[in-house]
Amino acid sequence: MNGAADLVTVAHGTRNLDGNQVSRALAAAASARLGVSATAAFVELSEPLFADVVARLERPAVVVPLLLSTGFHVRVDLPDAVSRASAPVTLGAPLGPDPLLARAQAARLVEAGATPGQRVVLVAAGSTDEAATSDQLGAVALLARAWRGPVELATLSGHGPRPAEVVRPGDAVSPYLLSPGFFHDRLRRESPEGAIVAEVIGAHPLVVDLVVERAQQLAPQLVC
Repeated sequence: MNGAADLVTVAHGTRNLDGNQVSRALAAAASARLGVSATAAFVELSEPLFADVVARLERPAVVVPLLLSTGFHVRVDLPDAVSRASAPVTLGAPLGPDPLLARAQAARLVEAGATPGQRVVLVAAGSTDEAATSDQLGAVALLARAWRGPVELATLSGHGPRPAEVVRPGDAVSPYLLSPGFFHDRLRRESPEGAIVAEVIGAHPLVVDLVVERAQQLAPQLVC
């Protein structure tokens, strides 16, 4: 079908090429599902930059941030770029926390060899924004429900305990990260021997479902 609005996804961006490819894969899969044009944009570190994309729009667009919690980019950078858009833009909320992300995390844990119910530490990139901490705790609760087992929180920066303080040998580690890159590499280095570290959430089919769902909420005419 042809919608009245295009789709733009926006991720943080990374110098890791595989990490940026996750965002592009999600945008392409959502585009195919919705039957609309889609662009994968980035806040920084990769092109096209989100500010440039919205500045040269020729049609209305809905924007689905591929960001897992509230923070400076969500509160300041994205709205600022949208304010200078060349066509009407509807900006969505961060992708997380959400039950679909939790289910995708649970699937990644099983793929890594974790046993349902095993103690899990959800590790987020972290932030000094209190709203981000609240979102991360929400993600912990959702993963505990999907995993049906205990889940603790650790962060790699900002507020919260570090993985070294929380992860024990025999634990499973669920990266609350959409893409591979600096934080996932660091998490693998800092996790104790004997801990199972799952892959990042990535372009899991459930994440595609979530991107499509968010786009449809922003523009109800985008119905498959």
